[in-house]
Amino acid sequence: MAKIAILGASGYTGAELTRLIATHPGMEIAALTADRRAGESMAAVFPHLGHLRLPTLTRIEDVDFSAVDLAFCALPHATTQEVVSALPRDLKVVDLSADFRLRDPAVYAEWYGHAHRALDLQAEAVYGLTEFYRDAIRPARLVAGTGCNAATGMYAVLPLLAAGVIDPDEIIIDLKTGVSGAGRAAKEAMLFTEVSGGLHAYNVAKHRHTAEFDQEFSRAAGRAVVCSFTPHLIPMNRGILATVYVHGDAAACHAALAARYADEPFIHMLPQGQPPQTRHVSGSNYVHVGVCADRRPGRTIVFAALDNLMKGASGQAMQNANLMLGLAETQGLEAAPLFP
Repeated sequence: MAKIAILGASGYTGAELTRLIATHPGMEIAALTADRRAGESMAAVFPHLGHLRLPTLTRIEDVDFSAVDLAFCALPHATTQEVVSALPRDLKVVDLSADFRLRDPAVYAEWYGHAHRALDLQAEAVYGLTEFYRDAIRPARLVAGTGCNAATGMYAVLPLLAAGVIDPDEIIIDLKTGVSGAGRAAKEAMLFTEVSGGLHAYNVAKHRHTAEFDQEFSRAAGRAVVCSFTPHLIPMNRGILATVYVHGDAAACHAALAARYADEPFIHMLPQGQPPQTRHVSGSNYVHVGVCADRRPGRTIVFAALDNLMKGASGQAMQNANLMLGLAETQGLEAAPLFP
């Protein structure tokens, strides 16, 4: 059994990782950290996990990493750089924050407002979009989890750019995301009365996941690609739906996506003309992708839906950890979505 530490276990992604490892046949939890809740039980923080026998929450500096094979870092953005720098060099790490997603230090500084504090680790990190980087993820020591919004849009677009069936200069991503994507920390703007009964766009033209789109779309197309991306907060707990407008033939787009994902265990292509629904992937590691023809010839609407806490974060992290530990990629992740 691989010994696992979850650093930042008191957040939503930490809870999801705990839930997944509880029934994983090849992993067991050796340590759980949450500095502000150190000394408490996981049951006190997340009562839904109270039936599990888990270590008491502790501080990161009190963990014996010599007894750990892999650590998940579920820490706030801009804090993981120093934490990972202080970990043993032989420890495998899957980071769920944004700290190692961008390859270019100048791009990181531009989007996050400060210089990167662990440039050697940034250069080493492998981008954790499993279906596109699994060969690099297997031997990696540090894997950078994708942004949940970024992953959703990429599943809809990357194969189309690689196949050359769409115009790289005409990509518009309209994305709806659930409230859990903002994390568990108390925020006035996330109160029930602030979000219930309404829908609004946020971080218009400046959302940080845009930098991931630029990075990965440009790589797939073999030239610079700059898309338009607008996220919207919708009052539901889980889920992301990306609606992507592209210039290309619908049949060709569907064929390219179907061919690329034919052997992917967690990507499900819907019949042409059928858009996905977030309720059909909730609680799972699955992605549903759909293609519909626009009423204008040569225009196509591509959709992708996933659970932001699973395939957008903890599930994807687990998929990567399985590869890094030499386990079957799908282990612990094949549970069907929850419905209703």
